[in-house]
This record gives sequence, structure tokens and C-alpha cells, in this order.
Amino acid sequence: MSEKKRYSDEELEEFKVIIDEKLATARHDYNEMMRQLMNLDGNDVDDTSPTYKVLEEGSATQSKEDLMLQAGRLQKFIQGLEGALVRIQNKTYGIDRMTGELIPKGRLRAVPHATLSVESKMQKKH
Repeated sequence: MSEKKRYSDEELEEFKVIIDEKLATARHDYNEMMRQLMNLDGNDVDDTSPTYKVLEEGSATQSKEDLMLQAGRLQKFIQGLEGALVRIQNKTYGIDRMTGELIPKGRLRAVPHATLSVESKMQKKH
């Protein structure tokens, strides 16, 4: 019996459901962050309370930088998930790009945009 070279259509569909859910959440979170960054919520008091502005400016700048970093990471995560959906369509999802072997299901459930097994990832670091 030959070793399995790709996941079945049923397995790919299972992963697609996981990815779609994570993608919906990530896109929602990203949009919320962007809304916060652009002060679209209208809850900001910067222009109405100049007394507090000096005290809060440092922390506001820090949290804006943190939000921008988080948004950047989230955008990268979204792109990774979108790439995973393309691989599902192409039926190449779950194949380790270094070894050509299947990435274990447990890893894909935890990190659905993974393109390397844990072993390959560790090898790549050395």
C-alpha cells in the first residue's frame, strides 16, 4: 500500500470549514482594529478634553502603535488563510513544502495556514 500523498476531498472540506471560520473572525477583528485606528467609533475624547490630552498622549501613541502591529500581524494571518484556501482548491493543501509529505492533521487544525510540518520548521531554523 502506498503512502497517502494528499488529503481526500472530505478532509479538505473539513479544513475549509475551519479556515472559513478563522478567516471570518480574523477579518472581523481586523476591521474592528482599523475602525479603532481611524477613530470611526466617535468615542474618542481627544478633541473635547484638552486637559487630559497631555496625560494620555503617550499611552494613546503606544496603543495606536500596538494596534498597528496587531493589525499587521492579523493581515498576514488573513493572507496565510487565503493562501490555504487556494491550496485546498488546488488539492495541494496540507503538503509540507520541504518534504512533500502530509502535514499531520493536528498541526493543520491548530495552524490551518501551515505549509511546513513542525519537523521541517525546526530544520529550517538550523
